[in-house]
Amino acid sequence: MTTDEVSIHPTAVVHPQAQLEAGVFVGPYCVIGPEVRIGRGTYLEANVHIVGWTTIGEECRFSPYSSVGTEPQDVTYKGEKTFVHIGHRNIFREFITINRGTPKGGGVTSIGDDNYFMAYSHIAHDCRVGHRTVFINGATLAGHVEVDDYATVGAFSAVHQFCRIGKYSFIGGYSVITQDVCPYLRVAGSRPTLLYGINAIGLRRHGFTREQIKTIKKMIKYLFYSELNTTQALEKIEQEIEPGPEREEILNFVKSSKRGLVKKVSEPWTED
Repeated sequence: MTTDEVSIHPTAVVHPQAQLEAGVFVGPYCVIGPEVRIGRGTYLEANVHIVGWTTIGEECRFSPYSSVGTEPQDVTYKGEKTFVHIGHRNIFREFITINRGTPKGGGVTSIGDDNYFMAYSHIAHDCRVGHRTVFINGATLAGHVEVDDYATVGAFSAVHQFCRIGKYSFIGGYSVITQDVCPYLRVAGSRPTLLYGINAIGLRRHGFTREQIKTIKKMIKYLFYSELNTTQALEKIEQEIEPGPEREEILNFVKSSKRGLVKKVSEPWTED
């Protein structure tokens, strides 16, 4: 087989109206519905189920028993035309599930590029997942959740509907997230979820400089480890921190929070 050929195993069921670009591989016992579009070089190992109005980008990989584009698990859904949009180079391991959107939630469940979804991860209706995130085994998003770029959702963690997970944040395993997680933070635990400072190791791995990390620490100290309330902390950040990507990321995230923030700290502030 050349990279320009489409390969479909004889046991696979592919609707004639489905659109498969060059280099797509469809393994044994896969099922692909009529409205599905799959980009160049995407690989479906075996027993992969893709239906609904689902668009998948290039060079994605689906392990056995992945289920994508099925109806949203929402009692108000009445069969409307809603969508799943998936970007490029994503890896979906065994038994992951991704549901379509709902009309009341905008109608689209979207996933960006270069994400890794480990076994049994679940992405519910109307979720928005950015780029280069990691979902560890059993990580679960309820409906309307937003997970921003480079975030990690730990094993068997659950995120409540309408919550947001900020950039470069890290959620520890078996956590229950019922409020927004500010960018750059580490959180873990269940009722209450606790804040464990900034995700320093993750930031260093992604190329943040010592000065950038120092600036982030200062902002996080004002927001969560001081006697200031949120409004006062934001004012202090705007007064004392020079404008830059990290400053704007935190300010915009906190100001736009609707569910409130995970704030309870695990221990007093340290300057490590």
